[in-house]
Amino acid sequence: MPLHVNIEDLLNARSVESERLEFKAGWNPDAVYRSICAFANDFENVGGGYILIGVEEKDGIAKRPVMGLSAAKIAAIQKEMIGYNNLINPVYHPKLFIEIVDGQQILVIWVPGGSNRPYEVPEQITAKQKRFSYYVRRYASSTVADMETQQELISLANQIPFDDRSNQYASIDDISMVLIQDHLRLIGSKLMEISGQHNKTEILEQMLLVDGPAEHRFPRNVALMMFNEHPEKFFPATWVDVVYFPKGEGEPEFVEYPRITGPVPALIRKTLDLLRTNFLKEKVIKQANKAEAIRIWNYPYAALEEAVANSLFHRDYQLREQVEIRVSPESIVLLNYGGPDRSIRQEDLISGRIRPRRYRNRRLGDFLKELDLTEGRATGIPTIKRVLERNDSPEPSFRTDDERTFFEVELFCHPAFKNEDIGGNGTKEDAESNRDGNRDGNRDTIRLSHKQQQILTFCQTPRSRIEIFEHLGISNQPKNYRLHILPLLQAGYITLTEPNKPSSKYQKYHTTNSGRYAIN
Repeated sequence: MPLHVNIEDLLNARSVESERLEFKAGWNPDAVYRSICAFANDFENVGGGYILIGVEEKDGIAKRPVMGLSAAKIAAIQKEMIGYNNLINPVYHPKLFIEIVDGQQILVIWVPGGSNRPYEVPEQITAKQKRFSYYVRRYASSTVADMETQQELISLANQIPFDDRSNQYASIDDISMVLIQDHLRLIGSKLMEISGQHNKTEILEQMLLVDGPAEHRFPRNVALMMFNEHPEKFFPATWVDVVYFPKGEGEPEFVEYPRITGPVPALIRKTLDLLRTNFLKEKVIKQANKAEAIRIWNYPYAALEEAVANSLFHRDYQLREQVEIRVSPESIVLLNYGGPDRSIRQEDLISGRIRPRRYRNRRLGDFLKELDLTEGRATGIPTIKRVLERNDSPEPSFRTDDERTFFEVELFCHPAFKNEDIGGNGTKEDAESNRDGNRDGNRDTIRLSHKQQQILTFCQTPRSRIEIFEHLGISNQPKNYRLHILPLLQAGYITLTEPNKPSSKYQKYHTTNSGRYAIN
């Protein structure tokens, strides 16, 4: 079966961080198996990794066109790997895929975090005298684990992250094939093309979303989080509550919005839609002796987007506590239970330099990143701080307790909006009007870079994201999208050709009249 992720996303390090990728021009079993061992140990619970053979690396992404491998070489590699897999202790079998790229065949080795870690492998798997070692990933390299790391690896034995465990209270029937196909379509996976030719269990097995013996397969928790319409049936309080206090917290008057439910991606999108529709406001401030006005927001959308996505990504789904959002004239507070990893100190939260040692929901994070709903590892807090600074908003507040039982993010209203009623309890017609008004973009103040000027000129004819980045000569990565394209959307300088389907594969960007004026 085809690979479950978009091969172009892998080649360009878009849906998977570069430290979880290895590109190999040719077949070197010693180096490959050290990396297989390191990815299988998944020391930081980030979800393992991928090894692409027949592909050279350049600046962290694939060098194009790829070199490729002959059919005979691929067949020989597959035959060798059957024996080499048995030399991993305990035995581990990665998944193999043959993909066509640039008219050449390449071999993709998917190495998910193993359920029987720790794993060790011979340092030279082809040598007659074999010396075994444990390997872990350090940044983008596979290295021998030191004694302290070995002891920690052993302590992780049989500790499978909650989202990757099988759920024996659910069945395959609880997984929606419609949601699976929608996901595969959105990310451009070739698995979508053949999904109608195979039964649901086969597709789930290909995506490593089921577990258990052949006669009784159970879905993994992440499958229920992503592909069940009501995950709260399996994970208590998997919903979002939004409460508005028009006169401030502590006052008796409040408006409680209907509970937001659904699979995790829908939870993120619906929550953001509610906040944007009801609570976001913009001011246009004219400057003396200047043609360009300053546009500011009470809360910049990109900061809210990060805060909401991270609260649902990092929450503890074993706890009976929902994500809670409290809105007042002074601030928006987002609270989720199951605090940050103990390796993160309070001063790290203040500085924004976050380097967690463990990720609670490693597979869920992979799925959300494929959908561009999260950025990647430890980027949420720095992004929030950067976006707020660009909007001249006050510094955010990040709080937890010594026991790490909760995590609270507070975004403060821009001073220009203080003592103003931000709404929150208007009619349905008002909400629809606000939503339509925001479709032209959540405008931030930006100073056009050279590349943004190129985009505005190029997109006077609607262009796809890939076409834009090819025109600029840069890689199609989320960070480049957020750096060059997103600010133009937020400023209203470009618009979407499919505004109701932001993730559509047919999506294109078109320069608006404001954008044309900005470059003239």
